[in-house]
Amino acid sequence: MARYRGPKSKIARKFGSPIYGPDKVLERKNYKPGQHGVNKRRSKSSEYGIQLLEKQKAKYTYGLLEKQFSNLFKKANRSKGITGEVLLQLLEMRLDNVVYRLGLAPTRDAARQLVSHKHIALNGRVSNIPSITLREGDIVSVREKSKSLEIISNSLSGFNHSKYPWLEFDAVSLSGKVINIPDREDIPENIKEQLIVELYSK
Repeated sequence: MARYRGPKSKIARKFGSPIYGPDKVLERKNYKPGQHGVNKRRSKSSEYGIQLLEKQKAKYTYGLLEKQFSNLFKKANRSKGITGEVLLQLLEMRLDNVVYRLGLAPTRDAARQLVSHKHIALNGRVSNIPSITLREGDIVSVREKSKSLEIISNSLSGFNHSKYPWLEFDAVSLSGKVINIPDREDIPENIKEQLIVELYSK
């Protein structure tokens, strides 16, 4: 499936946020990319432009394509609760994101690759579909033959699992359990979900 393969620092600078993790380039160049750099005069963004930028930020952060994101929003819109919050919860409950939140991978891209290459099991069965939506009680684990992978051990080194109270991690079995659907305050991403809802409501 097609994925964004371009320069990630450029995208992070576009949004002014380290959406792919700590970025030294973003620290040095804390202005939007472009030929004229920091000196370029930029016109004020329209309301639509601000809303579109927020949607793109969410898409790039979670690594979704346009059609996937649109379908997820429709699902959130049909669900009970506040649409924007439900959308973020659906994004957080994707298998690749949970693998990332459990510290089994350093980035969501790496987590997606672990799932795609069949290193991850869901409820005891190998799953290679990163977009699967998990439920309360689901258990995500590393396959026995994959537990010695360097990328997993390096990622787990010094990882603070208490950051995500909706997940429970067992360091011995390298498995995690979804205790509950995360509340909005448990989702650290700097995304203004209401702007996305307003965009799709036009």
